[in-house]
Amino acid sequence: MSKDIRLAVFEHILQNANRKDLWIDCVNGYTDHAHCLISLSRELSISKTAQLIKGESSFWINKNNLTPNKFAWQDDYWAVSVGEKDLDRLRFYISRQEEHHKKISFKEELKQFCIENGLEK
Repeated sequence: MSKDIRLAVFEHILQNANRKDLWIDCVNGYTDHAHCLISLSRELSISKTAQLIKGESSFWINKNNLTPNKFAWQDDYWAVSVGEKDLDRLRFYISRQEEHHKKISFKEELKQFCIENGLEK
């Protein structure tokens, strides 16, 4: 997905979340993934929130023919809780996705994260 399309999609995700009372602090990503910093509502689970964001945005992408083929997000998602002391660092990380992934792929980064945090099988 091109940078212009990604930016349009991320802006749409923010606008749609606002209409649905989902609080997304920031969203950004690269060609193969997106990151959202979300404050969960008491009424919605992580899975329902991800479903609302991914389902509506893929519908919008396809309705507006933003990709040559039918678009669909991957079936799964990754969610991690963060404390207030880490918010600024996380916002910076999310805002710098394009520059960051020119140095390391998302797949490599995820593998490294899992190893560092004892999550690798």
